Amino acid sequence: MIGGYAGSGKTELGRILARETGWPILDKDTLTRPVVEAALEVMGLSPNDRESEDYLRLMRPREYESLMAAANENVACGNSAIVAAPFIAEFKDRAWLERVQASFAEKKAATTFVWVYCDPTTMHSYIRHRGAARDAAKLADWSGYLDRIDVDFRPEVPHALVNNCTSGAPLQTQARELLGRVLGREGGRS
Repeated sequence: MIGGYAGSGKTELGRILARETGWPILDKDTLTRPVVEAALEVMGLSPNDRESEDYLRLMRPREYESLMAAANENVACGNSAIVAAPFIAEFKDRAWLERVQASFAEKKAATTFVWVYCDPTTMHSYIRHRGAARDAAKLADWSGYLDRIDVDFRPEVPHALVNNCTSGAPLQTQARELLGRVLGREGGRS
């Protein structure tokens, strides 16, 4: 399970891991964006809204519900899966993290939590480069966005840290090292 702030490199890390392993990548935006955009428009909101109280209260929980249902379905079928989403609220919630681990353990699967760290300058560059409309509000008020996040945040449970700053090791190298640690541990799928 890969978490991190917008533009940190979660999806790219997931893609690298998927290419290396053949495991499915379950990315929140890929799985839910078309439905979320249509629902937001029906609600009279911008399809690119990811900041409003309506989005956070009505849409976000359903996105994560769908994402975790897909993850659980894969694991229940005996498949390892790479799950990528911001997971900001979820990785702050020890009870949620422990429930996920217990649910997967029940299915004989191990869980690895990964946090992708990215400094604000690198994040800004990555977000600008990808040019996604859903990032417009962040870019329009970058300093306000940075005031609302904790760039030093780390999950409440043991986790792997991937440093995707421009000064860090290449993401491909870190992905292979992460896989070595995940696949090297004993017991079950990951």
